[in-house]
Amino acid sequence: MARKVVNGQKYIICNADEGDPGAFMDRSLLEGDAHLVIEGMLIGGYAIGASKGIVYIRAEYPIAVERLTMAIKTARERGLLGEKILGTAFNFDVEIRIGAGAFVCGEETALMASVEGKRGEPRQKPPYPVQSGLYGKPTVINNVETFGNVPSIILKGAEWFSSVGTEKSKGTKVFALAATLNIRG
Repeated sequence: MARKVVNGQKYIICNADEGDPGAFMDRSLLEGDAHLVIEGMLIGGYAIGASKGIVYIRAEYPIAVERLTMAIKTARERGLLGEKILGTAFNFDVEIRIGAGAFVCGEETALMASVEGKRGEPRQKPPYPVQSGLYGKPTVINNVETFGNVPSIILKGAEWFSSVGTEKSKGTKVFALAATLNIRG
């Protein structure tokens, strides 16, 4: 839908504002392989014609922010972010926005309001973010796990991704276990 909208600037937002108590799936992926998430955002940006990406991340994740910052810097140095990526006409860059940890900012319209410097409050839809999102421009918002899956799906194919998981829940899934566990083997 966002690709079809003709309205100049478009945005890709990665929601890393993981607010569920005890959850740390986003953090583990960003700390483990931030480049994977950046690559997924880059592919998404190319697909819809966006030139700007934003990762909205919790302030409580300093290691994830540090590794994401290093990954963005490295991608820029290697010509994978910025202007004329790999000598093409495609421009795309990613910036980090630190969230204050408000649970409500996990909702996409509240997140966009926070990025714009406003109070993180949800708004009614329509219009949907793909029509009028960040700063009134077409915006696609997905979570860390979704962007992290995109490169593997592109590389290995949808059939491979669908072969993992269950009949009703295809693909991989990241889980967080935050308790004392008694694992018996």
